Amino acid sequence: MQIRDYSLPAGWFPRDSASISAFLSKFGTSKRVCRAAIAPHAGWYYSGAVAALGASCLQPDAETVVVLGGHLPAGLPPLFAMEDAVRTPFGSMEIDAPLRAALFKELDGESDNYRDNTVEVLLPMAHYFFPKAKLLWLRLSAEIQSYEVGKTISQIAAKLNRRINVLASTDLTHYGSNYGFSPQGSGKAALRWVREVNDAGFIKAVESGSADEVLRRAERDSSSCSAGAVLGAMGFASAESLGGARLLEYATSTDVEESGGVPDSFVGYAAFGFG
Repeated sequence: MQIRDYSLPAGWFPRDSASISAFLSKFGTSKRVCRAAIAPHAGWYYSGAVAALGASCLQPDAETVVVLGGHLPAGLPPLFAMEDAVRTPFGSMEIDAPLRAALFKELDGESDNYRDNTVEVLLPMAHYFFPKAKLLWLRLSAEIQSYEVGKTISQIAAKLNRRINVLASTDLTHYGSNYGFSPQGSGKAALRWVREVNDAGFIKAVESGSADEVLRRAERDSSSCSAGAVLGAMGFASAESLGGARLLEYATSTDVEESGGVPDSFVGYAAFGFG
């Protein structure tokens, strides 16, 4: 069996199952009513609590969890993990080979041979909340076609009689000199603008259900680094008639700053649930 190992250095998430279980056990399972969710993908120190709210809202009976990542510009094909399984702190999580094969053929996919955090940081959560489920690892480009990919995922899963959940991955505004994006200067005014204008605009677009508006906001406002994944979740939700997205939580990396000040650079995070 070929197992996809960690590509990220230690520090993105705990590497021992006991620490992960202790952290994720704080997120109740009584509200597991979603078939699709969106979660951030930064290091767990910054966005783990927000991401866990997204992952933990997914219904517990899924046979396969489809984790959608991004960081891909328009024009690139869907990228699939082609191994038999992926490594997590809980052991190996098997890839759903028949679902992957059908989607790979339908979407003209390619192998994901890159180091990227957008899927990997969510895998321990997927494995914890769905210990018996299989996985599909897929990254989508920031173009409207990714919305149609979400619909295709629903159609292929139905043909295979596969009960699935979709967990999509994006961070919001990357602000400051670290990211070359400081249109509102620095300090509290910049943070307020990110929270109340830039990220709020993207959140509103997701809640509206308009794929075109989500892509427009992401491109014009630099308010999403993985819009393709968001569009995929939205397309899946539409095909499954899950209803619109609802915001579960919003935060920024400044919320864990011990100094209480506003650093030069920071990132926004949001979790949404569908259904």
